[in-house]
Amino acid sequence: RRYEFAAAHVLRQPRWSDADNERAYGKCANANGHGHNYGLEVTITGPVNPETGRIIEPENLDEIVHHRVLERFDHRMLNEDPLFQSVVPTAENIATAVHEQLEGPLRAEAGVRLLNVRIVETQRNHFDHGEMP
Repeated sequence: RRYEFAAAHVLRQPRWSDADNERAYGKCANANGHGHNYGLEVTITGPVNPETGRIIEPENLDEIVHHRVLERFDHRMLNEDPLFQSVVPTAENIATAVHEQLEGPLRAEAGVRLLNVRIVETQRNHFDHGEMP
């Protein structure tokens, strides 16, 4: 299932000099930050309910994703979130954080297994965490 959220970030390693950050992250190291309209794709698996023909009711999945991810990240500066206090909020690390936020609740609340999270940062950049679909 696909979702969107708008968020800003700064790609900077605090232990590095400005020059090292600029070498590693280019214009994305600008201390003022920049934003993206991120795409989020969530892939799950589990038994198909023979009555509904579905693994999970879409509304149930939407509620979990909204509560665990979208409310937390949408229209926020990701660097300020505790999930990114020790890691740079690259799209790769965002995918990892989203996977961690969804994996347990999807299993506990909906009885499904999270296979993969994909973060689409730009037309040219997307990053997966989990099993490849």
